[in-house]
Amino acid sequence: MAAVDPISEASAVALPGLGRALVSAGKLGQKAAEEIYRKAQANRTSFIAELTGSGAVSAADLAHTMSTAFGAPVLDLDAIDLNRLPKGLLDGKICADYRIVVLSKRNNRLIVATADPSDQSAAEKIKFATQMGVDWIIAEYDKLTKMVEGLATSTSEAMDSIIGDDFEFDESSMEQANAEEEAGPSDVEDAPVVKFLHKMLLDAIGMRASDLHFEPYEHQYRVRFRIDGELREIASPPVAIKDKLASRIKVISRMDISEKRVPQDGRMKLKVGPDRVIDFRVSTLPTLFGEKIVIRILDPSSAKLGIDALGYEPEEKQRLMDAISRPYGMILVTGPTGSGKTVSLYTCLNLLNKPGVNISTAEDPAEINLPGVNQVNVNDKAGLTFAAALKSFLRQDPDIIMVGEIRDLETADIAIKAAQTGHLVMSTLHTNDAPTTLTRMRNMGIAPFNIASSVILITAQRLARRLCAQCKKPLDIPYENLIDAGFKEEDVDGTWTPYQPVGCSACNNGYKGRVGIYQVMPISEDMQRIILADGSALEIAEQARKEGVRSLRASGLHKVRMGLTSLEEVLAVTNE
Repeated sequence: MAAVDPISEASAVALPGLGRALVSAGKLGQKAAEEIYRKAQANRTSFIAELTGSGAVSAADLAHTMSTAFGAPVLDLDAIDLNRLPKGLLDGKICADYRIVVLSKRNNRLIVATADPSDQSAAEKIKFATQMGVDWIIAEYDKLTKMVEGLATSTSEAMDSIIGDDFEFDESSMEQANAEEEAGPSDVEDAPVVKFLHKMLLDAIGMRASDLHFEPYEHQYRVRFRIDGELREIASPPVAIKDKLASRIKVISRMDISEKRVPQDGRMKLKVGPDRVIDFRVSTLPTLFGEKIVIRILDPSSAKLGIDALGYEPEEKQRLMDAISRPYGMILVTGPTGSGKTVSLYTCLNLLNKPGVNISTAEDPAEINLPGVNQVNVNDKAGLTFAAALKSFLRQDPDIIMVGEIRDLETADIAIKAAQTGHLVMSTLHTNDAPTTLTRMRNMGIAPFNIASSVILITAQRLARRLCAQCKKPLDIPYENLIDAGFKEEDVDGTWTPYQPVGCSACNNGYKGRVGIYQVMPISEDMQRIILADGSALEIAEQARKEGVRSLRASGLHKVRMGLTSLEEVLAVTNE
């Protein structure tokens, strides 16, 4: 017997937390627990599945024992409506693997039903996938298994109906895909890969994501969505799927599936419902462990939202409307990548797009298709640069020209000449704010006279996350902190209340959607004099303040006063 004790002790130590808790509670003998654990290992099943399957402990008895041992409440899942459970908070594969169900979200924590609260790997997996904490609710294992399978079935049925008639790739894309697949690997049409890609695209559209990131690593493959400007991990499919998934995406996007050594760009269209088509811009990048793929969602309806939906204040909107109604001149929209410049430009073009107006655009690439607008994709390899497209436009009797981005002196020079000869020119630049745009153009080599005589308005913009109207709550911020943030003393008068994000099932950590922050700066005669005198950005900014132009920070603080966003968010996206 003395020789058996060390083995028993070693086996006891090897027991999972659930087994140790049952032994401590007297619900299961040590030897019985060890025997069940060995069977689970031999059958490659979980300890809890083998435990309840053997009848050693009933599911109800197990739930109440775990509730007592871990101080968590017990919930009868028969009282839960499957259709009312939150969707998209956690990947279905994690739920199926660990037999868990997300019941709700509170602040930055998920309320999760489990039969085994001792499983630390499940908690860590959830935290890594969602960046949220976990609060356990105990449920009976058999009911939990039934609910997990029910959720998986309903998701599969929904996916099948979507893939049927109301969810399909554009026919022209599919013809190209089929032609390439005949010459390519036969396993590209692997059904699980196709369904997984369809589900990811559908989830991204439903969660109002702007980008999907498919990222391969040595021992991991993850999918992240950019939602309201922040990346969130959504799924962790098996690493083995990476090549098939990359091939599938490249085939539909009309890329070369045999080329994996250089970056590629492509596009695809997806029909969602009878009268809605979503465009996707696809970019591949070779990395150490495979091709990283980023898919940007381009919803044509975003250009038709109207200028009021973009978040311009009344005076800012009026300045912009006055500028685009001018017969000639240059309008510049500035800001970093992802700040909404393209949507702002397309919104203006949509307002100007009338039968009597000839509009031409040069883009890299054209992101949103606008009927009635002549859109050109630049192609540097073929010699169709921004400058070449602009020269061609000027021979085609244009009224309005839109240049995707002014990158070099040649493009800037032609655009300015077009603005000086009776055309309305719109374009973008990458600068921090409106005043520095003028000095950036000067540094490119453009003469001060040409800048002063052509540029009529500059709009700098950022996107800040919008507070969720359902769960935001007032926040008490000390007077000194408000002044330090940039509020004027007369603004801190106690007539308004700053709000903070909370988090609920209807939002993303307290935020839902985004709102634009704008600095709309018309070029006045006084500013033209400063430009002609080769003045600095600081002088132009001072003159703009005198003329009532809000800085980006001041514009953001105004959004805080209106309760649209939080002070923390404004401080994060603007400089002062």
